[in-house]
Amino acid sequence: MNGKTKKKPKISLKKYLKELKHLHGELVALQRWVQHEGLKVCILFEGRDGAGKGGTIKALTERVSPRIFRTVALPTPTEREKSQIYLQRYVPHLPAAGEVVIFDRSWYNRAGVERVMGFCSEDDCRQFLAIMPFFEKALTDSGIILLKYWLEIDMAEQERRLKNRIADPRKIWKLSPMDIESYRRWYDYSQARDDMLAATDTSWAPWFVADSNDKRTARLNIIRHLLAQIPYSHLPAPDVSFPPRDKAGGYREPERSCRMVDDYYGAQAQRDAVQEDEEAV
Repeated sequence: MNGKTKKKPKISLKKYLKELKHLHGELVALQRWVQHEGLKVCILFEGRDGAGKGGTIKALTERVSPRIFRTVALPTPTEREKSQIYLQRYVPHLPAAGEVVIFDRSWYNRAGVERVMGFCSEDDCRQFLAIMPFFEKALTDSGIILLKYWLEIDMAEQERRLKNRIADPRKIWKLSPMDIESYRRWYDYSQARDDMLAATDTSWAPWFVADSNDKRTARLNIIRHLLAQIPYSHLPAPDVSFPPRDKAGGYREPERSCRMVDDYYGAQAQRDAVQEDEEAV
């Protein structure tokens, strides 16, 4: 043995998309069941910077209704919110009947970034960790299905992803001074994570840890796991028949004076088709 951990083979893009398509169909079935039964579902996603929370939430929600699957990603608290009871700004976002609410970072900010970065005191954090099991017991006793996910990545993968944000113009907005500081404080975050999981992993609101070093398998595993946590049935497909169109009744399309979007890519496709025909001759 050379002491090196053998990397797991990565799922192919083709296989990933096939599995994701199937899971999306199941999520739509779950969505219909949540509406039908008036379920209240609350899902929390936590993890280090770069762990893949945003990508997982996007994969989870891209084929369902945003009116039913609501994503909550709260900004930095205002001065007024800082003066409130800590949980006060989170409570209004909890699900009503027929809703699935997904928190992209949640009240556990207090046990993570706020503690590590010194935005709250150690006493504040201890009080928070002591209260949370009772708060979450009240949520589950009220009928809320509460699922808590921690996305885990290793040190090398976090570094790779954070540095990739610099090179990729689609991701540069994700890189903040807070990310750089969290990169430096790896072990402070490790201790904060350990304390949080130890204090708030309960039988009524357990933590589920997902290996997120491979984004594709992490997304599939989490969605599959989530579906298994909420008993649901496939409702019969609605019987829909489209009526005949109404008659024009003299209506004519007007000459439009509004500005049209340039059909750049349509024109490009036409030029490419002409070029392919010429090359085929």
